[in-house]
Amino acid sequence: MEAAQRREEILGILQDSTQPVSASTIAGRFKVSRQIIVGDIALLRAANHAIAATPRGYILTDAAAQTGRLVKTIACRHGRDNLARELYVIVDNGCGLIDVIVEHAVYGQISGQLHIFSRYDADCFMEKLEKEKALPLCDLTGGVHLHTLSCPSEEAYERVLNELRKDGILFEK
Repeated sequence: MEAAQRREEILGILQDSTQPVSASTIAGRFKVSRQIIVGDIALLRAANHAIAATPRGYILTDAAAQTGRLVKTIACRHGRDNLARELYVIVDNGCGLIDVIVEHAVYGQISGQLHIFSRYDADCFMEKLEKEKALPLCDLTGGVHLHTLSCPSEEAYERVLNELRKDGILFEK
């Protein structure tokens, strides 16, 4: 199979998936190395395909917009001790975390794609942070950060706000 054809098929895989797909999974399907797939994804991005790399794999970033869900942004502030609680409040109320955004003094806006839609996703994210000994982006900004949420309804969004507010996680001033 030629590389161009493989890239078209990779796009098809991502279009058919509602969940992130790992580079290893894609590589296994085409019997190539994971690094070949990483290169293919880079070329697809360079060709203006909206592909995000999440902790669990690649996803088309416009997929969430096609579901008809509300997209909202919230500001939060907490330390690592409340990270899991924040994630659980959001997913337990039916919403999903698309990304995290921080304002860095040197680099400006930095964002990380999360695509966390369940407690399982949240637990995988937390385990990966621990395993890799990685710091969450909010550590760069004294805990202040933004999240883009995908919500099934205004009511679900309001439930998230109320619980985060009650826990002292919602950043409001």
